[in-house]
Amino acid sequence: QVQLVESGGGLVKPGDSLRLSCTVSGSPSDYYAIGWFRQAPGKEREGVSCIRSRLDFVFTAPSLEDRFTISRDSAGVYLQMNNLRPEDTGVYYCAARIGHISQPICEDERFVDVWGQGTQVTVSS
Repeated sequence: QVQLVESGGGLVKPGDSLRLSCTVSGSPSDYYAIGWFRQAPGKEREGVSCIRSRLDFVFTAPSLEDRFTISRDSAGVYLQMNNLRPEDTGVYYCAARIGHISQPICEDERFVDVWGQGTQVTVSS
């Protein structure tokens, strides 16, 4: 069973950068796709960015793709977040899909099989 553990969240100021990490127990061959969701206070969870384990497809929410970049290696998946804004505040979750699916998993949380526990990101002056 794939397990996900996030780290790297914290309190930062607007304009700062953060790099979130998600350590995966297992290898990239154990999952089909992996990515990040976030949940702002009082809002529904939304997909941020996701990538297939074969690295042949990357999806990032259009409103975030100029500031957020996803990457993956054999140890896990990462989210580089630049020029952070207060509206980026929320809990960021690592998520994995075990089986094949044609859609990006970050289009819908129902596509996700495994969740991490989340890491808090707060952007405030």
